[in-house]
Amino acid sequence: MVRLVVDLNRCQGYAQCAFLAPEIFTMHGEEGLLYTPEADEAQRAKLAQAAAACPVQAILVDAVDTPRVEAVSDER
Repeated sequence: MVRLVVDLNRCQGYAQCAFLAPEIFTMHGEEGLLYTPEADEAQRAKLAQAAAACPVQAILVDAVDTPRVEAVSDER
């Protein structure tokens, strides 16, 4: 799972992210950005491109660690 955070105070509505990853980012009006805060790991490369293309660097892409369940053995 990949977590996204967008600093909406910094975002200027250039829409580069919406162009590169339209399934995650959409523009609402001329300057309002809507986005899905969590995405599949398979979209990481596309999200990294969208974040890098942001002229004001308002997008942070971060991995979310999922807890791993270790198998417990009853062998003694």
